[in-house]
Amino acid sequence: MSSSLRQPVVAPELFSFPKYWAECYGVAPYLPMTRAEMDDLGWDSCDIILVTGDAYIDHPSFGMAVIGRMLEAQGFRVGIISQPKWQQGDAQATADFSALGKPNLFFGVTGGNMDSMINRYTADLRMRSDDAYTAGGEGGQRPDRCVIVYTQRCRQAFPDVPIVIGGIEASLRRIAQYDYWSDSVRRSVLVDSGADILLYGNAERALCDLAHLVAAGRDIAEAGRLRGTTTILPQAHKGYVEVDSTRIDWPNAIDKLPNPYHYDEGEKDCDRDKTKPQQMEEDVVKIIPMPIANKTLNEQGISADNVYIRLPSFEKVSNDPILYAHASRVLHQESNPHNARALIQKHGEREVWVSPPPIPLTTEEMDAVFALPYQRRPHPSYGDAVIPAYDMIKTSVNIMRGCFGGCTFCSITEHEGRVIQSRSEQSVLDEIEKIRDQVPGFTGSISDLGGPTANMYHLNCNDDVVQANCRRLSCVYPNICKNLVTDHKPTTQLYRKARELPGIKRILIASGLRYDLAVLDEEYVKELVTHHVGGYLKIAPEHSEDETLSKMMKPGMGSYDTFKKMFEKFTKQANKKQYLIPYFIAAHPGCTDEEMLNLSLWLKDNDFRVDQVQTFYPSPMALATAMYHSGRNPLKKLKYKRGEKVYVAKNLDQRRLQKSFLRYHDEKNWPYLRESLIKMNRSELIGDGPNQLIPAETKGQGGRPAKKRSRPSNKARGGQWSSRSKR
Repeated sequence: MSSSLRQPVVAPELFSFPKYWAECYGVAPYLPMTRAEMDDLGWDSCDIILVTGDAYIDHPSFGMAVIGRMLEAQGFRVGIISQPKWQQGDAQATADFSALGKPNLFFGVTGGNMDSMINRYTADLRMRSDDAYTAGGEGGQRPDRCVIVYTQRCRQAFPDVPIVIGGIEASLRRIAQYDYWSDSVRRSVLVDSGADILLYGNAERALCDLAHLVAAGRDIAEAGRLRGTTTILPQAHKGYVEVDSTRIDWPNAIDKLPNPYHYDEGEKDCDRDKTKPQQMEEDVVKIIPMPIANKTLNEQGISADNVYIRLPSFEKVSNDPILYAHASRVLHQESNPHNARALIQKHGEREVWVSPPPIPLTTEEMDAVFALPYQRRPHPSYGDAVIPAYDMIKTSVNIMRGCFGGCTFCSITEHEGRVIQSRSEQSVLDEIEKIRDQVPGFTGSISDLGGPTANMYHLNCNDDVVQANCRRLSCVYPNICKNLVTDHKPTTQLYRKARELPGIKRILIASGLRYDLAVLDEEYVKELVTHHVGGYLKIAPEHSEDETLSKMMKPGMGSYDTFKKMFEKFTKQANKKQYLIPYFIAAHPGCTDEEMLNLSLWLKDNDFRVDQVQTFYPSPMALATAMYHSGRNPLKKLKYKRGEKVYVAKNLDQRRLQKSFLRYHDEKNWPYLRESLIKMNRSELIGDGPNQLIPAETKGQGGRPAKKRSRPSNKARGGQWSSRSKR
């Protein structure tokens, strides 16, 4: 194998630091939220104060609890400010942010387990009335753009205290990003918030390093070279070589990437592609077919670790949607923690520096994180108030992190990464027993053994060196990589051992299932269907049409059909009545009205009546969001004139029509669908025949859309349509 290949990066063990002196105070029953709790613990101050937009639930499924308990395990005294008042000039807001006093080291700020804007608004920009992460489900307990507001209030309370921002809201805004709610490109949240540093992704490693660095009396700015951090600099770090992003973008489709690994002849290759780079044209965004090769850097005496990529500035991407799509494409190509290079993006006179992603946790480190002394319930201050998000997960177990699926509409990979981080079997079994013994009212049923995906547990690349050099955006699209381990035996074995635990009556799988992987292991599908389906199994084909699926980076319906046959076969063998519940997305970039109509016909042919409809939601940094904003396909060659254009349903009528096709069976949609089908020259689909979509108009029915209905419960996915407010 060529010496130019990158080797896997190994990080120091997460809990290898000498503990901070405050460990002498021991473990807090709950991380304190009041001065009185601090007094009971014998604390005169907190070393670190975490500010969150969620109610404080001391459970490993909630980010603040994980971060807080991990810092506690490092020896620090950690306090929690949960859902403080924030309004400018409000005396209570001032009191809330100073309630625990001045932290000795820093504030840590997050919006919570969800992005505050997605938490607050539907895909149709309607305001939600409830909040699953708040006691009593009450809405309005956190501000819009939570991270920015909380950071500013922390700064007002204690101007000289460093502020660290993180969590999913900050992660997805680490560089200039398209903002759906303002229909514009916004600056990095680090710039807008005025925080000192941003930690993105699963930030345990960076946070431990940073906490001990600050505790040693060093300047927080020194943490800017840690993996998984974003900082603001007057200029790039010295000792680095700059490469313009327009020189490394690949002109070919994701499914035709040139081989980046430089293997010697005769040695093994990872999906080697013989495709020759296409000739550049004058109207193409300036790109060359290959990234800067490690061999070239070595010849110049330059380490690949000392190269950074300059993205187009905030000012440029905010005014040029094609350049925005290009920047998004490059960012995703630099997502492998083992070969990613630092990114830099100018914002005015300042430089936003994004270090390479964090090294994933090992199984042993994952086990240690999940073994921390969580109470596994909400803080006592909430009394008997129901917190819906807690009720939903209190009997579920997260067995892994990350996802290598690469779906363009999903933010999991931008936050948790593409490398699967799995817990050990014993760690999972131990947690099931904790649920059995500690959760009040436990009835013997585990609601889920899963994570971002139910069946990626212990699935990873079979070659560490190949993985360290790979730049594929997905291990399963357009086909399953030959180097991907697809053996589901660890998952199957886990299911069997979990069922055997005393006091466990039933274990369900509620996480989304990657069915194109599942069909490769018939034993797994049989085990799942026979023992772990609670009547219904959720899967997500997302669409039926290949063109739309290609923009999603999702498999074709052939995999779904295969899985459906296996599901029905094993359901029959088990003598059970069980059903698949497929999920679909309306108005995804690339989906035309005709393709949505075809999906509607597919639903009718398969006798599906979808009650929960998800309309595409452009989350920050997602590749599909770049499609939505630019109208171009960042998965392929980007041209100003002749690049692949992508149809995007943006206005009210377009989005409403696509959603109505998913709910073709709802008679309230029939007048509008009749009108639309006539305009599409598809009136043959109107009538009462078996091959027709909706019935003909009957007496008393009008030809106009039904009156706007009252707002439904937020239990429904998607919500109602409303006109977009002027911005």
